Amino acid sequence: MRAVLFLFILTSGLLTQAMLLRAIAQVTSDGTTNTIVNSNSNNYTILNGIAKGNNLFHSFNNFSVPTGGSATFNLMNTPNITTIFSRVTGGNVSNIDGLISTLNSSNPVSLFLMNPAGIVFGANARLNIGSSFLGTTANSINFADGTEFSAVNPTATPLLTISVPIGLQLGQKPGGITVQNTGHRLIAGFTPIKLGKTPTGLSVTTGNTLALIGGSITLDGGVLQAPSGQIELGSASTGTVNLNLSTGKFDYANIQQFGDIQLSNQALANASGAPSGSIHFQGRNISFTGGSGALLVNQGNKEIGDIVINASELLEMRGVGTFGFAQNFLRSDNAGTGVGGDLVVSAPRVQFLDGGTLASRNFGAGTGGSIFVTAADSLDLIGFSPIGATASALTTNTFGSGRAGDIQVSTGTLRVQAGGIIVVTSTGIGAGGNSNINASKSIELSGENPLNLSSSGIMASAGSSGNAGQITVSTRRLNVQDGAIVGNSTVASGNSGNLVVNVSDSIEVSGVGAQSGVSSRLVTNAEIRPDAFRQQFGLPPFPTGTVGDLTINTSRLQITDRGTVGVEHQGIGNAGNLYVNAESIVLDRAGSITAATKSGEGGNVNLQVNTLVMRHGSNVTATAGGTGNGGNILINSPIILGLENSDIIANAFQGNGGNINITTQGIFGLKYRDRLTRESDITASSQFGVSGTVEVNTIGVDPNSGLVELPANVTDPSQQIATGCGGREGSRFVATGRGGIPENPTQQVMSDRTWDDVRDLSAYRKTGEVTAQMGASPEMFVQATSWHRNANGKVELIALQSPANVQPPLTCAALVRN
Repeated sequence: MRAVLFLFILTSGLLTQAMLLRAIAQVTSDGTTNTIVNSNSNNYTILNGIAKGNNLFHSFNNFSVPTGGSATFNLMNTPNITTIFSRVTGGNVSNIDGLISTLNSSNPVSLFLMNPAGIVFGANARLNIGSSFLGTTANSINFADGTEFSAVNPTATPLLTISVPIGLQLGQKPGGITVQNTGHRLIAGFTPIKLGKTPTGLSVTTGNTLALIGGSITLDGGVLQAPSGQIELGSASTGTVNLNLSTGKFDYANIQQFGDIQLSNQALANASGAPSGSIHFQGRNISFTGGSGALLVNQGNKEIGDIVINASELLEMRGVGTFGFAQNFLRSDNAGTGVGGDLVVSAPRVQFLDGGTLASRNFGAGTGGSIFVTAADSLDLIGFSPIGATASALTTNTFGSGRAGDIQVSTGTLRVQAGGIIVVTSTGIGAGGNSNINASKSIELSGENPLNLSSSGIMASAGSSGNAGQITVSTRRLNVQDGAIVGNSTVASGNSGNLVVNVSDSIEVSGVGAQSGVSSRLVTNAEIRPDAFRQQFGLPPFPTGTVGDLTINTSRLQITDRGTVGVEHQGIGNAGNLYVNAESIVLDRAGSITAATKSGEGGNVNLQVNTLVMRHGSNVTATAGGTGNGGNILINSPIILGLENSDIIANAFQGNGGNINITTQGIFGLKYRDRLTRESDITASSQFGVSGTVEVNTIGVDPNSGLVELPANVTDPSQQIATGCGGREGSRFVATGRGGIPENPTQQVMSDRTWDDVRDLSAYRKTGEVTAQMGASPEMFVQATSWHRNANGKVELIALQSPANVQPPLTCAALVRN
């Protein structure tokens, strides 16, 4: 009996819950706006409402569309309206898993759906309206004439207006908005990315806006599409989001607090088209997980929009998807003759992990979009995707005749590790873009991708006939470790660009890759890639492009543990030039500064430094293989130290040896030799050609520098001593002047008072024979009152005329032996 009763209660509860869900999953009017709802099974037809000019207002107690159902705004009685404003006042979440559409309109119609309690769009949710759609969990919609259409005060008669909406007033705890679906099926390759079997999802017609603004925004496999239009996701509370429907701009300046935006399970926001549109996310923490992303593919020739992500705390990409194009991404492809959309990211902290990418690719004659990242605290590019081994990256590339976009990074600390990269490449005839990396605190590059052994780093590359752009790196401290790279290279006929490194405190280049054994390096070069790589990308057997220059400005440059700084050409062509301006350079444990070429002209090395130290097999080289000539080495350093088989080399094989010119005050441990030995050598030899020259200019210290020439006429001191003063008996030395004699000979006379002996000397006077032989009319001393330095540099005392009552001067004649 108890079991039967329990079963009855359980069954009754399930039936009650099903009935409740059925009751909620419907469209009902709240009676405040003359809205009429007619239902036919799960299909609802909405009529009337209140029309004001081109605006139509509807108010619902509930607004939910069940799976397979529909809600149709039939405008047969109001055909001339252009915007529908609908509110939901009953406090229940709107669950929409069917079709929302408009019917019998003379104009394209936009739809506002406002429910402060929240909105959930299921996998079957669809839009079939003539213009834009805005779903919001705001409390009210504000209009230009000061009126508002509120969803939190349903009892009052709404004040309706013909004015245009200008803002969304959000409460303290607005409901969330969720979009569910099965995720995208994008197909990526060496052509513009394709949608594949990506579901339509929530979509508006071409050129219109799809906006979701409220509390937390969640796309769980959700797909949003606005071809050539705009997608807006805004998570905010406690304030007003200003909007301009004519321009599609949303302004969050008055928002006091932001919420979170999450894209997961290969969710997608897509505004591609001819031309492509724009995408804007605004929130606190914005995360892309499980292969989710935002996409622009421009197929037109007009100016297009950008992908802009603004996070008040964190932008994060983490994890991978389960099929197809599986890494998280923000991507802008340009397939037309116009300019590609930019990727603009702003957040205090930005983290791209597990292969997450910001990528701009140009396939046409136009210019590719650029990447702008502003991360006040830190930017992390760490790791790779286990699917396809793609790196966490900021990357722009051109495959066509147009130029690739630029990369600009401004952050506090930049970390690029475990295969992460910042790279600009040209694999077509178009030129690569420029990279400008600025980190106010530090840049840390380390490690490699263990799946394909590619280095972590900041790079530019010419992979075809197009030239690579320039890289400029500016920071306080730069560390390049464990096989990482900062480099500008060519692997084909295009030229590599220049590399400029400005580091105020210190640069450290050290170590090799744990698996590849490749040196950590700061380089411009032309390199020969492995056969499999060349075949995959159609590269020539050896590069022929020219190598750019490498310029380093820093306080301290330290290269250790096989780290390398230099310029190099492994194919047919000239190596670039290396310029280093530093307070000190330290090379240790096979650290090297190099300018090398295989068959072209060797690059030149120019070191302007206060101290150069080389130890344990380190070297400075400008060598050439094959028929190339060795490069020149110019070193200007007051102190040069080379120990433990450390060398300065400008050798060649068949060509001529380079020239070495050293200007120093002291060179220690290094000696010129005509060939390399186990000692520390300076050599500029050629095995089969003419040896170069070695010139060492040692500049000593001028012993006369800083000395003052003494006057030619020297006063004889023997003529200044009175003969009456005994050398040992009863003599006194009396000095008069300004302040007397200093206690320390190095002290200056500082007192302004004159010295005057006012003692009574009568007790010391007595008659008798004077021992000192004085002249008949002895000269009386006059007290000095000032002094000056004459033209010969001597100090002269000056006294005014002595008054009549001046005290008689003290002389040796007045002194007697006690």
